[in-house]
Amino acid sequence: MNLAIKEIKKNKVRFLILGSIVFLVSLLTFIISGLANGLSQDNASLIKDLPEGQFYMNPEAEEIYNLSRINSSLQEELVNDYKDATALSIQMGFLNDRNGKQQSVVFVTSTESNHFNDVKDGEILLDRSMEDKGIKVGDILTNPQFRGEFIVKGFVDQTKFSHAAVAFINIENYKEIYKVSEMQLVFIPKEDSPEEITGLQSFSKQEFLKTIPSYNAEQMTLNMIVWFLVVISGMLFAIFFYMMNVQKIGLYGILKAIGLKTRRLFTMMWTQFIFITITSLALSIAFSQGFNTIAPEGMPFSLTIETTLILSGVFLVIGFIGTSIASLQIKKIEPLQAIQQGEM
Repeated sequence: MNLAIKEIKKNKVRFLILGSIVFLVSLLTFIISGLANGLSQDNASLIKDLPEGQFYMNPEAEEIYNLSRINSSLQEELVNDYKDATALSIQMGFLNDRNGKQQSVVFVTSTESNHFNDVKDGEILLDRSMEDKGIKVGDILTNPQFRGEFIVKGFVDQTKFSHAAVAFINIENYKEIYKVSEMQLVFIPKEDSPEEITGLQSFSKQEFLKTIPSYNAEQMTLNMIVWFLVVISGMLFAIFFYMMNVQKIGLYGILKAIGLKTRRLFTMMWTQFIFITITSLALSIAFSQGFNTIAPEGMPFSLTIETTLILSGVFLVIGFIGTSIASLQIKKIEPLQAIQQGEM
């Protein structure tokens, strides 16, 4: 350890450059991960906040939820046979506010359930983001396909779907707007929900999220960037320590000649890696958590401590592998040959 610290002090600029690069790469990774989590919540919090369970849709819909139709008799049978089972429908739409301005929403309706908001005929519950658009409790909202009017009875927190505010309405009002008599989906919570029901296609919560086109494409892109940056960090360590080792072949030859074991040289490299990585990660965690608190209100950013710790652990593992691979050349160094090479 003393050798490792002495070398860091002697080559401050070199190690400072590496630490700065690791700091910037890890900070960028944390921020992109926070954006991915925030967009995920903004895109599908209606589904993500549900307990674990199974979604069922008509197989003829080919995994497009808004084309699915559940037979009314089968729906009634499932709702009666399974505890907490509920039938629901989700459909994009819009509302006209008191000024006649159109507001995009996602209409959601369900049978009686503990997991979805029940509303009476003519009432509507909106995601709280609609308050920012000037809508208040008691406002009258309209829809061209609905003969009546909607009265805003309240707001719910963090309930969005496909980046649009959710609007909970009564089943009869939904059927009038979309001219349908059947629901799109059945949701049965808990692990004991059946994985297969005759005539229906089953999806876990995660599988159902993947049927939302915007969610799947968005998350796949951002997660690919995150893991690409993690791999880059491991390559940085491998390249840096490889170049350091090439420059110090003569020194390693002398150290081996005087009896220093290869294991000690490996320990020196790992100590330097751990010191640089932990220092850089500590700074990037502090900056990213600070950004988490000051991020603009409209920015969908959510970086949890759990996600930060997981990514930090992955950084350490990937960096350790990269450093170890670069250090393998130390094992091949022959003292006499290395000393002669260093003298050239």
